[in-house]
Amino acid sequence: MKNKKSRILLVLGFIALSVCEAAAQGTLFSDPSVEYTFTVPDQKWTMVVRPSATNPNVEYVYGDRRDGYFTIRKLTVGKDAVMSDIIQDEASSVQFRPGYVSNKDETFTGKFKGTVFNFEYVTASRPAAGRYYFLRADPTTVYVLRFTGGKDSLRQLRAQTDMIARTFSLK
Repeated sequence: MKNKKSRILLVLGFIALSVCEAAAQGTLFSDPSVEYTFTVPDQKWTMVVRPSATNPNVEYVYGDRRDGYFTIRKLTVGKDAVMSDIIQDEASSVQFRPGYVSNKDETFTGKFKGTVFNFEYVTASRPAAGRYYFLRADPTTVYVLRFTGGKDSLRQLRAQTDMIARTFSLK
C-alpha cells in the first residue's frame, strides 16, 4: 500500500513538473514582416499591434495596458555609437514625464548583449515604471524592447520581461 502511494505521488510530481515546464516555455512570436523572434512567456500577453510592411512595430499588453505594455523599436546607430549615448537619447524622450526618476542601468546578456535602462514616473496619479532593454544586434543596429506599466506590476513581471529579452533573436 505504501509503495502504491509513493508511485502515485511520483507520477503526480512528474505531471506537475511537465505542466510547469510547458508553461515556462511560452509561445514563440514570429511574423514575416519583421526579422526577429522572441518567446511570449504567458498567454496573458496579448498582441494589440501586429507588424506589417508599412509598420514594423509590434505591441503587447499584459491584461491591461496599465499593468504592462511592451513594444519593440529598431534603431539604426553610428558604427562608433556608445550604448550609454544611445540610452541617453532615449531617456531624453521620457525624462519630462511627471515624477520622472532614472534608476540604475544594468548590463544584460541574452542572445544579444545589452543594457537595461530603468526609470519611474507618475501617470494618472499612480506610480509607474519603465524597463527598456537595449540589445545590440550588430555595430549599427540596436533593438529597444520597451516595457512600461504600474510600478508594482512591472516589478512582478520582471522574470517575464527578462525572458522575452533573453529569447529575442534575429531570424
